[in-house]
Amino acid sequence: MTANTWKLQDAKAQFSEVVRRAKKGPPQEVTVHGKRAVAVVDLERFEVREKSTPSFRTMKDFIEASRKYRGCAEGIDFEQRVEMDISPRPIFAAEDET
Repeated sequence: MTANTWKLQDAKAQFSEVVRRAKKGPPQEVTVHGKRAVAVVDLERFEVREKSTPSFRTMKDFIEASRKYRGCAEGIDFEQRVEMDISPRPIFAAEDET
Protein backbone atom coordinates (compact mmCIF):
# COMPACT_ATOMS: atom_id res chain seq x y z
CA MET A 1 0.00 0.00 0.00
CA THR A 2 1.09 3.55 -0.61
CA ALA A 3 1.29 6.33 1.95
CA ASN A 4 -2.04 7.74 0.75
CA THR A 5 -3.96 4.45 0.95
CA TRP A 6 -5.81 3.43 4.08
CA LYS A 7 -7.65 0.30 5.15
CA LEU A 8 -11.19 1.17 6.22
CA GLN A 9 -10.58 0.26 9.85
CA ASP A 10 -7.45 2.45 9.98
CA ALA A 11 -9.20 5.33 8.21
CA LYS A 12 -12.05 5.22 10.73
CA ALA A 13 -9.65 5.19 13.68
CA GLN A 14 -7.52 8.04 12.28
CA PHE A 15 -10.07 10.01 10.28
CA SER A 16 -8.65 13.39 11.38
CA GLU A 17 -5.26 12.37 10.00
CA VAL A 18 -6.81 11.18 6.72
CA VAL A 19 -8.52 14.56 6.30
CA ARG A 20 -5.36 16.49 7.26
CA ARG A 21 -3.31 14.60 4.66
CA ALA A 22 -5.97 15.06 1.99
CA LYS A 23 -5.97 18.83 2.59
CA LYS A 24 -2.17 19.07 2.38
CA GLY A 25 -1.38 16.53 -0.33
CA PRO A 26 -2.85 14.00 -2.73
CA PRO A 27 -6.28 12.42 -2.31
CA GLN A 28 -6.39 9.69 0.32
CA GLU A 29 -7.77 6.35 -0.85
CA VAL A 30 -9.72 4.04 1.44
CA THR A 31 -9.91 0.33 0.69
CA VAL A 32 -12.50 -2.22 1.77
CA HIS A 33 -11.36 -5.84 1.79
CA GLY A 34 -8.29 -4.81 -0.22
CA LYS A 35 -10.26 -3.16 -3.03
CA ARG A 36 -10.33 0.58 -3.73
CA ALA A 37 -13.60 1.99 -2.40
CA VAL A 38 -13.54 5.77 -1.89
CA ALA A 39 -11.23 8.78 -1.87
CA VAL A 40 -11.02 11.70 0.52
CA VAL A 41 -10.12 14.89 -1.36
CA ASP A 42 -9.60 18.57 -0.58
CA LEU A 43 -12.58 20.32 -2.17
CA GLU A 44 -10.57 23.55 -2.47
CA ARG A 45 -8.17 21.87 -4.91
CA PHE A 46 -10.33 19.33 -6.71
CA GLU A 47 -13.58 19.84 -8.57
CA VAL A 48 -15.97 17.02 -7.77
CA ARG A 49 -18.79 16.59 -10.28
CA GLU A 50 -21.49 14.02 -10.78
CA LYS A 51 -21.24 11.83 -13.85
CA SER A 52 -22.85 13.54 -16.76
CA THR A 53 -25.50 11.78 -18.76
CA PRO A 54 -25.28 11.76 -22.54
CA SER A 55 -27.15 14.61 -24.17
CA PHE A 56 -28.75 12.27 -26.69
CA ARG A 57 -31.75 10.12 -25.84
CA THR A 58 -32.64 8.62 -29.20
CA MET A 59 -30.72 7.01 -32.05
CA LYS A 60 -31.37 10.11 -34.15
CA ASP A 61 -29.87 12.33 -31.43
CA PHE A 62 -26.86 10.00 -31.21
CA ILE A 63 -26.28 10.12 -34.97
CA GLU A 64 -26.58 13.91 -35.05
CA ALA A 65 -24.10 14.21 -32.17
CA SER A 66 -21.59 11.99 -33.98
CA ARG A 67 -18.87 13.77 -35.95
CA LYS A 68 -18.56 10.89 -38.38
CA TYR A 69 -22.27 10.38 -39.14
CA ARG A 70 -23.66 13.88 -38.62
CA GLY A 71 -26.23 14.62 -41.30
CA CYS A 72 -26.77 10.97 -42.19
CA ALA A 73 -30.04 10.77 -40.23
CA GLU A 74 -31.83 13.18 -42.55
CA GLY A 75 -34.63 11.48 -44.43
CA ILE A 76 -34.78 8.47 -42.10
CA ASP A 77 -38.16 7.94 -40.44
CA PHE A 78 -37.20 6.75 -36.97
CA GLU A 79 -40.84 6.34 -36.02
CA GLN A 80 -41.50 3.77 -38.78
CA ARG A 81 -41.97 0.26 -37.46
CA VAL A 82 -39.62 -2.29 -38.98
CA GLU A 83 -40.57 -5.97 -38.91
CA MET A 84 -37.71 -8.39 -38.56
CA ASP A 85 -37.63 -12.16 -38.85
CA ILE A 86 -35.64 -13.31 -35.86
CA SER A 87 -36.86 -16.89 -35.76
CA PRO A 88 -34.23 -19.26 -34.41
CA ARG A 89 -32.22 -21.14 -36.98
CA PRO A 90 -29.99 -24.13 -36.36
CA ILE A 91 -26.32 -23.30 -36.18
CA PHE A 92 -25.33 -26.38 -38.16
CA ALA A 93 -27.72 -27.52 -40.87
CA ALA A 94 -28.23 -31.27 -41.00
CA GLU A 95 -26.96 -32.78 -44.22
CA ASP A 96 -29.54 -34.42 -46.45
CA GLU A 97 -29.07 -38.13 -46.68
CA THR A 98 -29.81 -39.20 -50.24
